[in-house]
Amino acid sequence: MITIVDYGVGNINAFLNVYKRLNIPAKVAKNYTDLQDAQKLILPGVGHFDHAMSELIASGMRSKLDELVLDKQIPIIGICVGMQMMGNFSEEGTMRGLNWIDASVKKFDESKIKQVTSLPHMGWNDVNPITNHPLFKGLEKEALFYFLHSYYFKCNNSTNIIATSEYGGLFTSAAQHNNVYGIQFHPEKSHHYGETLLHNFAKI
Repeated sequence: MITIVDYGVGNINAFLNVYKRLNIPAKVAKNYTDLQDAQKLILPGVGHFDHAMSELIASGMRSKLDELVLDKQIPIIGICVGMQMMGNFSEEGTMRGLNWIDASVKKFDESKIKQVTSLPHMGWNDVNPITNHPLFKGLEKEALFYFLHSYYFKCNNSTNIIATSEYGGLFTSAAQHNNVYGIQFHPEKSHHYGETLLHNFAKI
């Protein structure tokens, strides 16, 4: 069973629709009680870092997520801002992150970006796995994913980087620390490539 954390930030129905097509059971958690029997978790996120963190805290699910992720080692994947929240802090705001991966969130240096409209980084881009990682099984070549962000995830420990992408230089587009996974792109908007990745996560 996949449990999607609904704290008011993120396209929950898109994930439900993907897992329905894949014939994989999925449900939504909107409060502490809904998380009790979680086996795998998805933490979506869009918009401003501080707003997302504030909404997660207000939902009452923060402490239960810490218990599930840190103590019970339940696999979780963060999407876009959901990934950024897994780090320590973001230059986009002032609040502390979840501190699940030793990383900070930095703004892209626009002077290094050749595109006329430099930010946000929006549209399709390559994602290049560094290792033969199960999250990217079947996606090692020619896979494209949809991005929409102006800030990127900077890991303090390079061993946490599992995939990179190019936008004014290389940046981390997927990271892992133990049972915690984060991806900067939107699999729910990435057609069959995204479905494959979400299917792979369900099998981890």
